Amino acid sequence: MKYRRLSKEQFEALHKEFINFLATQSITGEEWQKLKKEKPEVAEQEMDVFSDLIWEGVLSKVSYLENISEHHMHLFELTDKEMKLLSVKVMNPEIDLRTKEGFGWFKKNWQSDFVEYLTASKAYTEDKNLDKFKLIEQGAVITKGELYQWFDQIIS
Repeated sequence: MKYRRLSKEQFEALHKEFINFLATQSITGEEWQKLKKEKPEVAEQEMDVFSDLIWEGVLSKVSYLENISEHHMHLFELTDKEMKLLSVKVMNPEIDLRTKEGFGWFKKNWQSDFVEYLTASKAYTEDKNLDKFKLIEQGAVITKGELYQWFDQIIS
């Protein structure tokens, strides 16, 4: 398995897609139930293949990721050739960027001496989607990129 198996909730949300996937494998609903009981390892393999297919589709479309912690924001733009990072560090120990109040403080004080910025870029390895997946596994979430674009305009 290249990525990780989808959660139970994700499988439930993709129920129709999974049925279609099984159909492409010539597995009927009845056969699927039998597979799960008699050959659970084969059923697990089918779930893993489906999970990888879903991850590949999602990751190939991702353009922005955000990883926000108490004092840091890591905002990524994922272009065709590289990953661009805008990093924000808040040096006020009383601020938690994950809270409404903390982010509100940041919006008012983003130009203060308590905020540092860093930009960087990095070429992908041979597997662009796996690079994106690793960022997600480290806590990044897929976004539309509004925050990245806002900072990019300010910094430019």
